[in-house]
Amino acid sequence: MTKNTVYKIVVLLAVYIITGQLFAEDFSRRHQTMIKDIEDTVRETRHYLDKEMFDQRVMDVMAKVPRHEFVPSSQQDNAYQNRPLPIGYGQTISQPYIVALMTDLIETRSEDRVLEIGTGSAYQAAVLAELVNEVYSIEVVEALGEKAAKRLQRLNYNNVHTRIGDGYYGWPEQAPFDAIVVTAAASHVPPPLINQLKAGGRMVIPVGSRFMTQQLLLVEKSNDGTIATRQVMPVVFVPLTGKH
Repeated sequence: MTKNTVYKIVVLLAVYIITGQLFAEDFSRRHQTMIKDIEDTVRETRHYLDKEMFDQRVMDVMAKVPRHEFVPSSQQDNAYQNRPLPIGYGQTISQPYIVALMTDLIETRSEDRVLEIGTGSAYQAAVLAELVNEVYSIEVVEALGEKAAKRLQRLNYNNVHTRIGDGYYGWPEQAPFDAIVVTAAASHVPPPLINQLKAGGRMVIPVGSRFMTQQLLLVEKSNDGTIATRQVMPVVFVPLTGKH
C-alpha cells in the first residue's frame, strides 16, 4: 500500500468521523427542541389534562429514546419534529407529544407488564421499555412487525416481545397486563382487551370513526372489576385493522 493510498484512507476516515459527530450533535439539538415542544404543548392543552407537566420519568425517557432510529431514512430530517410521520404501509409514527401523553396516562411502574396494540415502528414500545419490566407488542402489518422486531433487537430493547397478529384480540397467553396502550383507533373498546387488563390497571385507547377526529379514552379497571372511562382529548389516529 502506497503512502498516497494510506493518506487517502486516513482523510476519508477523518471525514467519516467528523461527519458522524456533526450528525450526532445536530440530532441532539433537535431532540432537545422536541422536548421543549412537548412541554409547551402540555401547557397549551392543560384544560384537557388538568396538569401542566408530565411525569418527569416520562420526559426523561422521551429525551433518551432516539426517535431518528424509528423513522424511515426519508424522514430522518423530520425525526424530531413534534408531529406524526409516515412509516409506510399507510401507517404513521405518532406525534411525540401523544406518545408522552399516552405513556403518562397509564402511570407505569418499573415492575409492570404492558401490552401495546400497534407496534408500528416500535417507538412507543421503546419508550415503554425504558419504564417497565416487560412490553408485549402486536402488529397486524407483517412487514412492519418484522422490521420493528429487528430494530428493537439492534437497539438492545430485549424486554420487548413482538408478534404479528390482530391486536383486537390482545395476547391472552401473556395476560393479565398492568396497562394496555392502543395506538390505532377502534370503533369501540375491544372486550378482549378489557378482559386482559389486570384489576387496578389502566388502558389508553383512541375511539371513534376512521380518519376522523376520535376521543382518546382512559379506561380504568377497579380492584372489583368495575370499568370506568374518561374522555381525555380529541385525537386523530390511523384505524385499528384486522379481521375482527
